[in-house]
Amino acid sequence: MDKTLERALCEMQGNLFVMSGNDGYDSKTFISHFMKSDIAKGLDSRFDFMQWAGKEYIYEKMHDEIPEAFKKNGKVYDNEVLYWIGYIYRKWHFLKNMSSKEIYKKASADMMNRNYMGYHTVDVELALEWLMEE
Repeated sequence: MDKTLERALCEMQGNLFVMSGNDGYDSKTFISHFMKSDIAKGLDSRFDFMQWAGKEYIYEKMHDEIPEAFKKNGKVYDNEVLYWIGYIYRKWHFLKNMSSKEIYKKASADMMNRNYMGYHTVDVELALEWLMEE
């Protein structure tokens, strides 16, 4: 896949996670449902029309297909954390060729939130190495 498209998909997923926070949805619930969804599976594919859809379309599709991802009255992570988690998860897929579901099994939303402070300032590949060791 073209590196420009990879970066755009990483940024899109980061911004998608931020949208959930801006709307006040429980971050752990949203992220968990997204990472285990057919939507994320489509983004993992070599080519899927979802990769060209944009965050707003994906967000609306999630509302239709997995409404349980949109739970209020939970913990909402900071926007910087949400963006980083979304970005890192997608980049992880590209660098390690793992599915979103496999990545989430290795690094839950709670784990990512907990490690943000120590990992967000280092190179992505180093952060992934550390996350995979946990």
